[in-house]
Amino acid sequence: MESDEKKIKIAVNGGIGFGSKLNAKQLMVISKYMDENEELELTTFQQLYIEIPENKKEDIIKEFENVGLACYPVGNYVKSLRTCNFCKGEEREGMPVAKEINKRFAGKQVPFTLKMAYTGCPIGCGEPMVSDIGVMKFKDQYNLYVGGKGKGFDAEVGMLLKENLEPEELYEMIERIIDSYSQLGKKREPFFKFWRRIGKGQLVNI
Repeated sequence: MESDEKKIKIAVNGGIGFGSKLNAKQLMVISKYMDENEELELTTFQQLYIEIPENKKEDIIKEFENVGLACYPVGNYVKSLRTCNFCKGEEREGMPVAKEINKRFAGKQVPFTLKMAYTGCPIGCGEPMVSDIGVMKFKDQYNLYVGGKGKGFDAEVGMLLKENLEPEELYEMIERIIDSYSQLGKKREPFFKFWRRIGKGQLVNI
């Protein structure tokens, strides 16, 4: 790889599942595009940041996807969904719903980085209640939380916005929230500040 090639940063992970995992083939493909002294950055969004040549971006992303890696833009976008770390049982834990949420919303452009999280039970190991948008499965339905903040002196738990949602109701409400944030949020305004500014009443009725 030529040292003077312009590089861009992308985020990759092994897709949406139980925690963040990579297999040997995926690691080998990633390592092809790293110098031996380079390091990978592991983010709190269960993503790895890697720099690749801009003029080969499409081909490299296709190569990554062929081994099951998911690729996302870096910057002011909806991040890939953070999920439970250790639970099993795909149908029982609602993982198909988590995968659909990620498919629909990850990578959407927003005023500032937006973190979504999902957990399959009230233990909450996916940290949905301290994320911008959080989903918790309860029995066969889903509770939706918004406005959580996991860091800083003003950290706080998100508010339960809607409960006992069916999957399609959940997708529709998340879409409305993200669209509202995209349209009404100020440039580089974090979601929790946007949430505080417009209030629950307006967000529920968007």
